[in-house]
Amino acid sequence: MKRITLSEQELPRTWYNIAPDLPEPLKPPLNPATGEPIGPEQLAAIFPMPLLEQEMSQEREIAIPEEILDVYAMWRPTPLIRAERLEKHLGTPAKIFYKHEGVSPPGSHKPNTAVAQAYYNKISGIKRLATETGAGQWGSALAFGCCLFGLDLKVYMVRVSYEQKPYRRSLIQTWGGEIVPSPSPDTPAGRQVLKDVPDSPGSLGIAISEAVQDAVHRDDTNYSLGSVLNHVLLHQTVIGLETQRQFKEFGLEPDVVIGCVGGGSNFAGLALPYVREKIGGKQLRMIAVEPEACPTITRGHYHYDFGDMAQTTPLLAMHTLGHSFVPPGIHACGLRYHGMAQLVSHLVRLGLVEPRACQQLECFEAAVTFARTEGIVPAPETSHAIQAVFAEAERCKREGKEETIVFNFSGHGFFDMSAYDDYFAKKLSDYALPEGDLEKAWDEIRDLPKP
Repeated sequence: MKRITLSEQELPRTWYNIAPDLPEPLKPPLNPATGEPIGPEQLAAIFPMPLLEQEMSQEREIAIPEEILDVYAMWRPTPLIRAERLEKHLGTPAKIFYKHEGVSPPGSHKPNTAVAQAYYNKISGIKRLATETGAGQWGSALAFGCCLFGLDLKVYMVRVSYEQKPYRRSLIQTWGGEIVPSPSPDTPAGRQVLKDVPDSPGSLGIAISEAVQDAVHRDDTNYSLGSVLNHVLLHQTVIGLETQRQFKEFGLEPDVVIGCVGGGSNFAGLALPYVREKIGGKQLRMIAVEPEACPTITRGHYHYDFGDMAQTTPLLAMHTLGHSFVPPGIHACGLRYHGMAQLVSHLVRLGLVEPRACQQLECFEAAVTFARTEGIVPAPETSHAIQAVFAEAERCKREGKEETIVFNFSGHGFFDMSAYDDYFAKKLSDYALPEGDLEKAWDEIRDLPKP
């Protein structure tokens, strides 16, 4: 068999919450003014209570409402595919599989949580959402979700991505979203950045500040985040739950689980159900792959930090490069975030997840090889996972091991072809973050509370 596609009736009916299975509990979010743990009531101004309850939940399984399942069934369950042509090209004894999340209407894993967040805001009486987006995958997914549930949407898109990826902008507008480049003149945070750095390329930290300020200043608006928070990662676990069932039909179990990481949602969606098995004693490896240009978990500090540049969010215990960090404009814009999901950071700290960083050119090289063997053009973000797959396949070849590798094909690259144009024209370059930039980031956060 080359692929396993489950039936609609086999869709998971619950999301998996790893919180009660962790060997050590997560550090709580802190109020930056008092240093005390923050409760759901303090976040209710920008999030609906059902999502806040999920954020803090200790229930292992959380039921997926029928209204959400009905939308999921437009594209889920997604296929688990064996990459036989890629295996042959690499000459590896490893078996390589990918979970194809690019089959969703917006083309990525992001609608798994976008649909859920739109639904919970809708039933909570909210009329409008505000959000940020890096490469546009999240913005287009939330536009899709808001369109289905009748919500208005304002998207603050990181400026360098806004200019690089015009068709993501078009997709957001097609589903009814309003979109502006960030930093923008529409919010206090955006205006301040434009005053200080008129040609700022933007960052996810800046765009988050703008979206949060938008939500705070309007009674009809909530904020929506596409990664990092516990409830976002929770919604993504449909990926891993389906994958576990599909591997049973193949009669196999993975030895290595791989995903790219920016905020952490697509990696966690595939990996968390397997982390539960590893905690239970199963021998397997989980690899989280990020860009060398934004090395949050490989070179950042595990510390309390703000989730945004303007310091409007609670303090989160996470790996971070510092909330004012503005990464270089690599094409994997969805991986250009200064922080990392608390859950992913915690799992790295506990030694349950291996962090790894890759350079831009080797990722594009891997992406082109994947496209020429498996036929699908990966998003630049997804290419980081593919590059790590290549490395693991080479290790298996060198060691003569027939391991099973699975990675999350988190999104296609059909709206990222300008990045491939630049790659073929040799306009792209590698970039390793200078040590001085890391020290500057550490100086910014060293006086914040320690986890």
